[in-house]
Amino acid sequence: MAPVLFEKEPKPGDLIEIFRGPYEHWAVYIGGNEVVHMIPPSEDSGFLSSLVSVLESDMAEVKREKVWDVVGPHSFRVNNLLDDECHPRQPGVIVRDACRTVGQVLPYNVATHNCEHFVTELRYGKPESRQVRSAAEAVLVGTAAAAALGVLVATLFRDNSRRRRYDE
Repeated sequence: MAPVLFEKEPKPGDLIEIFRGPYEHWAVYIGGNEVVHMIPPSEDSGFLSSLVSVLESDMAEVKREKVWDVVGPHSFRVNNLLDDECHPRQPGVIVRDACRTVGQVLPYNVATHNCEHFVTELRYGKPESRQVRSAAEAVLVGTAAAAALGVLVATLFRDNSRRRRYDE
């Protein structure tokens, strides 16, 4: 694939967010058009198997690859998402620590230790996934909305039942 330019040129230690449909994949830029990222065994083998892999895997390999091979046909951007909240570690330290993990097979869990947790820990020294937090918040909002709807429907039925008894 021919290289596509970044909107904002990455610097070593920057986080790269790759939009892969229902989820984002994350990598850390180490320079020389290369990234380090954590990936479940078959994530890069097609959409359906990728989604199944992300949801079912309990281990993932850390790889060092050309950024264009990781991005593929997907859109992407530099996204140092926690820079406003956390002080990033030194770029040289981020790159060194990322490179030290290459080839390792690490525990993987889509909710508690995914590729976003991996790169935020490298950059900020603490694992975090906004993607997981957003999904959890959406579930909570959806659950609250469903509960509110249930209360409303129950109230309407109760009020309707009382009116019928009153009219009789």
